[in-house]
Amino acid sequence: MKRMDDCIFCKIVAGEIPCTKVFEDDFALAFMDIMPLGKGHLLVIPKDHYGSILEIEPDLYGRLASLICKLAKPLKAAVNPDGMNVMQLNGKAANQVVPHLHVHLVPRWKSDGLTLSAWEPVPGDSEQISATAEAIKGHL
Repeated sequence: MKRMDDCIFCKIVAGEIPCTKVFEDDFALAFMDIMPLGKGHLLVIPKDHYGSILEIEPDLYGRLASLICKLAKPLKAAVNPDGMNVMQLNGKAANQVVPHLHVHLVPRWKSDGLTLSAWEPVPGDSEQISATAEAIKGHL
């Protein structure tokens, strides 16, 4: 098992720190967030340590994504939200607090008071958008 000794999620995987487990297999662990944004806030992590999406192989991330889809359905059935955010943050600038790849499943209700106002859609510069797309394609 790939582990970082100072990682809180690695310690949870190892059983050194308790958690409220929802699902576990040989690859991943899903547990309730102890600082939830709302009822049912679930974290899904690979058991091996990957600091972010930039460190995991695409096929393994696909396996994680499949599990997230599998868990979203019973989460919806359990808490009956109006919607659900699926969030995966990478790096401090993106508000990643624990440097172990993890995905948040956050049930949402119309009246929950959570906002994503910083993500209000604003039209971008089409030339810059095209230039950035070409730069990305150049690295594929």
